[in-house]
Amino acid sequence: MSEEIINKVAQSGLITLDLEEYFPKEPIVVFDLKDHLFMGMILKEKDFRAALQATDWSAYQGKLVAVTCSADAIIPMWAYMLIASYLGPVATGIVYGDANSATQQFLVQKIAAIPAAEFTDKRIVVKGCGDKTIGEAAYLTIAALLRPVAKSVMYGEPCSTVPIFKNK
Repeated sequence: MSEEIINKVAQSGLITLDLEEYFPKEPIVVFDLKDHLFMGMILKEKDFRAALQATDWSAYQGKLVAVTCSADAIIPMWAYMLIASYLGPVATGIVYGDANSATQQFLVQKIAAIPAAEFTDKRIVVKGCGDKTIGEAAYLTIAALLRPVAKSVMYGEPCSTVPIFKNK
């Protein structure tokens, strides 16, 4: 009795989408406003502007930047805009938050930029296990992206999936 083993998963036409592939590959650098505050606590506009002008912005060239303030200080909104105006020409991307939240934000941005048309009428399995922590926002984003175009979306592994939706 030598029956041929048939891989039904391979024949099913399922496309496995591994969200880990969308993690940012560029280094993420944190820009902490605290380092540019008077006594690490107070934003004095003239001193702040001078500190930003004296900053070597080339250190952020080609990097993803997380802008944050680790001090318990009141930071006016224009300060973030001013920082973005310096980072914009050199950084690959800029978000507000610490390194961990920045990683998740950049991940969601990459997922949101996936051309949904590639998945038109396809059966998709969004991989559920991996080495990296994929936050809830990434799963919300991919489901919203695929809902209008995919034939069906499941979560998990091709051999054991949880159905998410099926378009008729």
